[in-house]
Amino acid sequence: MRIGLPSADKVHGGSLKALVVTVLLSGFMFQLLRTVGLRAFSMASETYTSGTHSAAFVTCPNDTVAKELARGIVEKKLAACVNIVPAITSVYEWQGKIEEDNEVLLMIKTRSSKVPALAEYVRSNHPYEVAEVISLPIDQGNPPYLKWIGDIVPE
Repeated sequence: MRIGLPSADKVHGGSLKALVVTVLLSGFMFQLLRTVGLRAFSMASETYTSGTHSAAFVTCPNDTVAKELARGIVEKKLAACVNIVPAITSVYEWQGKIEEDNEVLLMIKTRSSKVPALAEYVRSNHPYEVAEVISLPIDQGNPPYLKWIGDIVPE
């Protein structure tokens, strides 16, 4: 095993290789960062008015009901997207008794102006006597995603 500094010709050749690799990688990274940076800039420059869109929540007794409701909601343009969250447990009071049921949760992204029509659709198509439909305004989010919701769901 040799301990010490490498010879001058090895340093010179190694340095040249390192310089070439650094220049090539720098050019590639510059282009990549420029592309990502421009994308980040364009996302940041889009504006969003807080509360224009809402996330609504509906519980369903099973996956079949959840999928039927979700499909109808999206087909009727009451929402841009419905996530189906399986296997939640709900504990609640109903008619004087504490109940515990397995349910499926719908997480619905829509325009705030569509929440009343969404609630009416759910009430008309849901098997529960009193269907849960609650919504929360979206304060902030990814501007292109929020724009997409607005593009999909008409005023």
